[in-house]
Amino acid sequence: MRQTLVCIFAFFLIACEPRQSHVALGTLERDRIAHTATINEVLIDLPVAQGSLVAKGTVLAKLDDTAQKAEVARSHADVAEAMASLDKLRNGAREEEVAAASAKVAGTRAALVDSQANYLRAEELAAQNLMSKANLSRALAKRDSDQAALDSAEEELKELTNGSRPEDIQMAEAHLDAAKAALASQQKKLNDLTIRATRAGILDNLPWNLGERVTIGSPVAIVMAGDAPYARVYVPEPYRVKISVGDELTMHVDGLEKTLTGKVRWISYEPAFTPYYALNQDERARLMYLAEIQLSSDFQKLASGIPVQVDLP
Repeated sequence: MRQTLVCIFAFFLIACEPRQSHVALGTLERDRIAHTATINEVLIDLPVAQGSLVAKGTVLAKLDDTAQKAEVARSHADVAEAMASLDKLRNGAREEEVAAASAKVAGTRAALVDSQANYLRAEELAAQNLMSKANLSRALAKRDSDQAALDSAEEELKELTNGSRPEDIQMAEAHLDAAKAALASQQKKLNDLTIRATRAGILDNLPWNLGERVTIGSPVAIVMAGDAPYARVYVPEPYRVKISVGDELTMHVDGLEKTLTGKVRWISYEPAFTPYYALNQDERARLMYLAEIQLSSDFQKLASGIPVQVDLP
């Protein structure tokens, strides 16, 4: 009886003895790209079916763009107005405007000559006591008024002939740049209503139905990107120093009889589990380092989430 108990105890000791396996376990994964809505609008088109392979730039969904097209049209009008204002300042006054201002100067000058002559006559009559001082004052006021009108007309003519001030042109240029920037922003918002794939891959999910009003920030189309999945595995601590980016490793995927070969595209420099300072010498092997191993495009149709086993060197 005692010998039997000893054998059983020895069996359990052997079974419980920690053994290092030469494999890393994980799953096949793809980069998950969620294309979100930038505006609260109705979904009007879903041209690609779920599960289809899509290339970069493929239209995945369209939102109603009626209101945004109106905003773009208004921005175009603002740009046209700003360009016209700038051209007006750069071109200066038209010949007709200069001619009208010159005629105004000539008219006010003639009026000044007449009022000056009237004032001189009034001054002579007043000196002979043949005109009251009130009439003389009115003649003087009329002459001064005509002089002021002439000065004003001449300044208006100078303003037309000298052209626009550099500061006014700079302000008009800045206004035009602002209008163009606003137009680019509105055009970008319009383009975003047509949702395109930013990377090639598989259209995995279309969370919204056709005709539904999509909320801002919610995913409209989800693409599992990449020509092929990659294996995300946890490498035990004893094998970390033997693996580097670019190494080729052999893998086994559930459901496939033949082995696969992948290239390490990334491996973590920090352990994913218990911190090293909390472990003793015997427990160090429990540390795991996350690694990603890329498969070739020949295995594009492999689904995500399938368990994978990687042979370690």
